[in-house]
Amino acid sequence: MTTVTAGRTRPTILVIEDRAEVLEVVSRTLTESGYSVLTAQDGESGLAIALDQAPDLLILDIGLPKANGLDVARELRERGFRAPVLMLTARVTIGDRVAGLEAGADDYLVKPFDVDELVARVRALLRRSTLRDEELQLRVGTLQLDTVSREVTRDGTPISLTQKEYALLEYLMRHAGHAVTREQIAEHVWKTEFDPSTNIVDVYINYLRKKIDGAQGANLLHTVRGTGYMLRA
Repeated sequence: MTTVTAGRTRPTILVIEDRAEVLEVVSRTLTESGYSVLTAQDGESGLAIALDQAPDLLILDIGLPKANGLDVARELRERGFRAPVLMLTARVTIGDRVAGLEAGADDYLVKPFDVDELVARVRALLRRSTLRDEELQLRVGTLQLDTVSREVTRDGTPISLTQKEYALLEYLMRHAGHAVTREQIAEHVWKTEFDPSTNIVDVYINYLRKKIDGAQGANLLHTVRGTGYMLRA
């Protein structure tokens, strides 16, 4: 069974639980708390929904038919699923919890549980996930860099960078709005002391400027006279 109880304008949570009465309580509680909810009652269909719908959080029972929760979590992590996973289980041993965490779970909730605690854990996981995404996704204006996939886009258009250009751009984006010197760039990107007799930093800045600015619209990469360079919208 698969149910969609709301659109994707709110955080979406996928609940995979084979016991209908537990699934109904969890789904109703989350919906009343302001979340969109997807549901599945076996591991196989839940895995497919998670990969297709990319929910913001997964609530996953361990004892599922067709594919147990540990296998589902492990498969999702291996396939790049990054959303937090909250495991539901009646098992309370340390070994069981360790197995779940190693499979990819972020938190555990032991049955029977209080729905207020469920909602509190969901909120905490979503907060942590938002902070993690902000660290993984760097943005300056319409320029975006994904530190996991190493993909760079501007206005949604992919930009191909060499390894050194990527490292330079990531450093500039992490210091967006602040002028950085050639010495700082050389130290953090080339991992070496700056040699004033070389123009390698300026050369790569020009390479980067042609790719991220050029015909892309307003310039983002600026020269700060007497100091160095700054990336800003």
